[in-house]
Amino acid sequence: MAAKEIKETPLMKQYNAIKAKHPGALLLFRVGDFYETFGEDAIRASKILDIVLTKRANGSASHIELAGFPHHSLDTYLPKLVRAGNRVAICDQLEDPKSVKGIVKRGVTELVTPGLSMNDNVLDQRSNNYLAALSFGKEKIGISLLDLSTGEFMVSQGSENYIDKLLQSFNPSEVIYCKKFKERFESRLQDKYNTYCLEEWIFGLDYGYEKLTSHFKTANLKGFGIEEMTDAICAAGAVLFYLEETEHKEVNHISSISRIEADKYVWLDKFTIRNLELLFTQQSDGTPLIDILDKTLTPMGARMLKKWLVLPLKDKAVIEERLSVVEAFVERPALQESLLELLKQIGDLERLISKVSVLRINPRELVQLKRALTNIEPIILALKTSENKTLEKYSDLLNPCRHLLEKIELELKEDAPILSNLGNVIKDGVHEELDELRKIAYSGKDYLLQLQKREVERTGISSLKIAYNKVFGYYLEVSNAHKDKVPEEWIRKQTLVNAERYITEELKTYEDKILNAEDKIHVIEQSLFRDLVLFSTDYVSEIQQNAKTIGMIDCLSSFAEIAVKNNYCRPGITEENLIDIKEGRHPVIEQQLPVGEQYIPNNVFLDDISQQIMVITGPNMAGKSALLRQTALIVLMAQMGSFVPATYAKIGIVDKVFTRVGASDNLSKGESTFMVEMTETASILNNLSEKSLILMDEIGRGTSTYDGVSIAWSIVEHLHNHPKYKAKTMFATHYHELNQITEDFPRVKNFNVSVKELDNRVIFMRKLKEGGSEHSFGIHVAQMAGMPNEVVIRANEILHHLEKDKIKEQHDQKIQSLPKNNFQLSMFESDPHYEEVLSLLNKLDINTISPVEALLKLNEIKSILKGK
Repeated sequence: MAAKEIKETPLMKQYNAIKAKHPGALLLFRVGDFYETFGEDAIRASKILDIVLTKRANGSASHIELAGFPHHSLDTYLPKLVRAGNRVAICDQLEDPKSVKGIVKRGVTELVTPGLSMNDNVLDQRSNNYLAALSFGKEKIGISLLDLSTGEFMVSQGSENYIDKLLQSFNPSEVIYCKKFKERFESRLQDKYNTYCLEEWIFGLDYGYEKLTSHFKTANLKGFGIEEMTDAICAAGAVLFYLEETEHKEVNHISSISRIEADKYVWLDKFTIRNLELLFTQQSDGTPLIDILDKTLTPMGARMLKKWLVLPLKDKAVIEERLSVVEAFVERPALQESLLELLKQIGDLERLISKVSVLRINPRELVQLKRALTNIEPIILALKTSENKTLEKYSDLLNPCRHLLEKIELELKEDAPILSNLGNVIKDGVHEELDELRKIAYSGKDYLLQLQKREVERTGISSLKIAYNKVFGYYLEVSNAHKDKVPEEWIRKQTLVNAERYITEELKTYEDKILNAEDKIHVIEQSLFRDLVLFSTDYVSEIQQNAKTIGMIDCLSSFAEIAVKNNYCRPGITEENLIDIKEGRHPVIEQQLPVGEQYIPNNVFLDDISQQIMVITGPNMAGKSALLRQTALIVLMAQMGSFVPATYAKIGIVDKVFTRVGASDNLSKGESTFMVEMTETASILNNLSEKSLILMDEIGRGTSTYDGVSIAWSIVEHLHNHPKYKAKTMFATHYHELNQITEDFPRVKNFNVSVKELDNRVIFMRKLKEGGSEHSFGIHVAQMAGMPNEVVIRANEILHHLEKDKIKEQHDQKIQSLPKNNFQLSMFESDPHYEEVLSLLNKLDINTISPVEALLKLNEIKSILKGK
């Protein structure tokens, strides 16, 4: 080992020392004008980036893999490495190689991970880039979410299901957690996220508490409302530790921490978010709801709308306020139009001010910040003159930051470059010495032309020219035909084939002046630009507030635009326990119909007195699933503050939405369609509430008909007879046997999606009608799907044979004679042998009885019930 170390080159020795400090990261090692990767890193990088993999000698007989790219291509290659799930350590040269003898000092200046990046090429403008930390407590799991690029910092805590739902809603790019819980985490979530494990002490409560109070400079956490949230504090502390660990030292833009309050938002479990296709679709060619609702013009608005979609509100006052703003925009198209033009100019104000705070903004981005701020004042004016109190309230939340705007306008050039060390950043008239140096540096051409003209006249050398190169600087070039006219005081520097090159004392003096001026210009400009950025940091909180307010205006303006375009109505929000929708439509499907085809609207009414459960029968493809989904989407859109696709809607605030719509096998985990269906249904029945909305589609279809009918029937009974809650339910089924259930349960009503039979064909009317459906029309659907004719004809024969037979009649009789459960009677209350069986059961000791004895006792009970 010692021999090997001796053979290592100094460069590789330095590389290995730095690599040892960041073993889990892919190290980009700056060597001259290139970023190099070595060994395993080089193999990985070459595959991801599609760059050449070579080998070099490592100062000995052994070789090491090598792959690199030019340093100016970092913005091209870094995003690819990070998106592939890598943590990337950027190791830069910390001193100028020209001024150093021997090895250049190097160090990691930034560690970019999937969840921590400020790089525009890594980030998606219209989505947040969250880092999540999980802290596993005794009873709850704490979660913390940070978007470093915007400074948004949130915490919550709760059950494993709740945390799972939050992770699905916020979709973090990276999750960090404690090594100790690796197995528990991986069994549930490993395949979904980029992850990184930290030591156990980092998740300590005292450590987390001290980290947060120290960062926010507060005595306690009461002001943030998280003082008692111990598991959440542990998770938030781990996030701040991770920031330090990854060399993210400038974090002043993380100025607050907020609490995600479970009781403030509608509960949408992970199945519902998936089933309703709010953010993503289950089919590759599908359209999620966000694509219909998102007409936002700013990145802040787009990111906020995604949060609103997965966190619908339960607070009537806040919902009404949002709806009032949307209505104000709908009623004032001219105001809406002028606001749209202003919003287009804003850009990503939120991420720009974060770059100011971490001192990583470039001159061109500071010009963008100025343009964004220029549009704030006109927006304030437009809202103030709208004659609407709610809109005026929003105008009060905006700050024009006039002093900052004036300073940037006064000092920064409009066409400033990306890099501050290239010059041409600061305007003329800002700094006296800078103006003088510019005259020297940039009026040099005029001076040189005058010098050339003067020397031509003095010497008579007509072909004389003045030029510049990096080796000799400025020089006079004389062709061989005139070299006998060269004055004695000229100093010869270079002989060419056809000419000679000379320098003069005057030329050398002026060259020094110009080159020194250029160096000084860059130093002064960089200093002035840095001062301008530092001045801007005083406005971070005001501009963050501006960005948040602009995001809200953008979202509500987007709602107004789609309300007008798609003919939506303002929903009435009530505390009553009802949902009343007239001529409701599916917001996504109606946008995808062929030109000229109208969406068939439907009415839906649910309450807890007369119509708690709607049992909807009808054939597959008739539109039952679409009806269920559209009801949920209308409710969620209303509680987000959006107008809804209907002619009238009165929505009683819903606190939980459960859906069991569609089925997807989870074969990789060994779960069948039926198992997934039953798991999701169990989750609904165990978590419902008085104000829940439950949507169930084709429950029990994954098993035999009798099993399916029995399970579906039993679930409807359970929901109707629940001792505490009368949850509003829509239950779609193709088991028309369930029509019978309304005779025994007063709040269950039958509906069917109507169809017409015409010349042995079926036409789907997609209209909801009262009453049950008698047929499933499955064979007609099979024919429409393109099933071979001989199969369809044979199926028809079998169906007619069965319908003629008494099987169907007996089947219906069985359904009618089902044991009633509408009074929730005890298991044996109606049986004369009840006391005898009860006495027998009371004498049993289930801890000592053997399996055979248990079977014998069960047989004895069976005999008693039969009446011996």
